[in-house]
Amino acid sequence: MKIAFFDSGIGGLSVLNEALKRFSGVEFLYFADTDNVPYGTKDKEEIKNLSAYAIEFLISQGAQAVVMACNTATSAAVTYLREKFSIPIVGMEPAVKLAFDKFPERPTLLIATELTIKGEKLRLLVERLGNKTLALPLPRLVEFAQKGEFQSATVSEYLRKELSKFNLGEISSVVLGCTHFNYFKDTLRKILPPNAAMIDGIDGTLKHLTDILGRSRFSDTPNSVRYFNSCTEADPSEVKIFESYLKRLEKMSRID
Repeated sequence: MKIAFFDSGIGGLSVLNEALKRFSGVEFLYFADTDNVPYGTKDKEEIKNLSAYAIEFLISQGAQAVVMACNTATSAAVTYLREKFSIPIVGMEPAVKLAFDKFPERPTLLIATELTIKGEKLRLLVERLGNKTLALPLPRLVEFAQKGEFQSATVSEYLRKELSKFNLGEISSVVLGCTHFNYFKDTLRKILPPNAAMIDGIDGTLKHLTDILGRSRFSDTPNSVRYFNSCTEADPSEVKIFESYLKRLEKMSRID
């Protein structure tokens, strides 16, 4: 079984990290579009074209299903991609419904890229939930993540400044609406009130993947991973970099 994970950069490794624990007998393909990161500053048409090119490549490598481990790409392109390709394509969406279900009486704060926040599907969902979701674009976090800068004074200052736009004491939770943001949970925890939960969409995405594929498609043999920087297979030194990010994620508790 070959399952591909597609992201603009390293953010989707947070989804792959969890998939490696849940599944067995899978050859995972991880595609980081490092030639074109970040996606959050691009328009929808460009993201659709980049995503389609990536999925065509992954299919050529034998992918039988693709997880779009990128909220921005999902928002911009998932409908188009499902129409274009016949293999299952699983999207990654901000878990604002989960946050609402857990904390219906208090607002949640969604942090994501601006394109994700402006997405039509998300806007309609927020309206259905009674507009109890606040939203804050944090585009620089993607840049920090790609540079491997997670806990510096610059990152902390940026987050404190942006989050100070809200009364954090009134917020029940923070939804991590970009997979790159999972790397900043330790820094966020130092800024957020102790009772503010952090929520992401990884669990729901992987449950949906399991439902689509069925457990019978998996075996008891060990998993393996092949990494790609855009359409080029990663060399051994680049593989070590990807694996170092996975180790960093493993040290963090994935969810509150």
